[in-house]
Amino acid sequence: MIVLNSNQTQPLKGRVAVVAGATRGAGRGIAVSLGEAGATVYCTGRSITGTRSDLNRPETIQETAELVTAAGGQGIPVQVDHTSPQQVAALFERVGMEQQGRLDILVNNIWGGEKLIEWGKMFWEHDLPSGLLVQERAVKAHLITGYYGIPLMVANQSGLHIEVTDGIDYRYRGNLFYSLAKISPIHIAQSLAEELRPHGVTALAVTPGFLRSEEMLEHFGVTEANWRDALHSGKDNAEHFVAQAETPRFVGRGIAALAADPAKFEKTGKVLPSWELSDEYGIIDIDGRQPHWGRYAKEHGFL
Repeated sequence: MIVLNSNQTQPLKGRVAVVAGATRGAGRGIAVSLGEAGATVYCTGRSITGTRSDLNRPETIQETAELVTAAGGQGIPVQVDHTSPQQVAALFERVGMEQQGRLDILVNNIWGGEKLIEWGKMFWEHDLPSGLLVQERAVKAHLITGYYGIPLMVANQSGLHIEVTDGIDYRYRGNLFYSLAKISPIHIAQSLAEELRPHGVTALAVTPGFLRSEEMLEHFGVTEANWRDALHSGKDNAEHFVAQAETPRFVGRGIAALAADPAKFEKTGKVLPSWELSDEYGIIDIDGRQPHWGRYAKEHGFL
């Protein structure tokens, strides 16, 4: 059992990671947790101080990088639009030059579809440009990022490639455009596992449970300090979903433990949810809890 707490030695000291889409949410949680484990983390995204993306949120990659460093690693912010092959190629050229060709962990977490999905509409009723833009960001950007990042790991015959998604299988997720965007990373990971197997590079998908992200907290009108108040809000089945909510650091610590596992290649091609990583590695969330969305969802018919 590997338990990553602040008083433990840093198993990822000397390792180099890129977290694509590290501005907020799961991406920020993963980047900071890798830093907590001692890694050097390139934190990429579009939002920087003074320049917001079209999502118009206040979080920036500089803030994420500072949190990585404060946690014990080295955070390096790099502004990148991952739908641009030129920008992504330049990112990995920089990583290769600065780290002597080393890349140990690549986390593909680009999303950017928060304001584009029209829930409750059928496929043919949904705004087509918005639906296609979701695929541009959540599928094409993942392919571009892997295309330029994976060769660094292949060259060293080692590494860990993670596709972050939502869900553990291929079932419909309530909206065709959303389903396609979240199922595709699972298939990308499973396909890469086959192609990377001869090169000793592990490829898999990871999903958080019900995520207590910045946007989720805002939606329920609460903060991290009083998030339990959302249980009584009466909004969106909060009494069910919020009960097992996990911070972005929970899945982040699971990924850090996975990256430090010398037997991780045995998991190549799998889809690993945060709760299974917690079960295997003894992960505790930063609030001292050990939420288990999988068990709760099965008991209540959500999964």
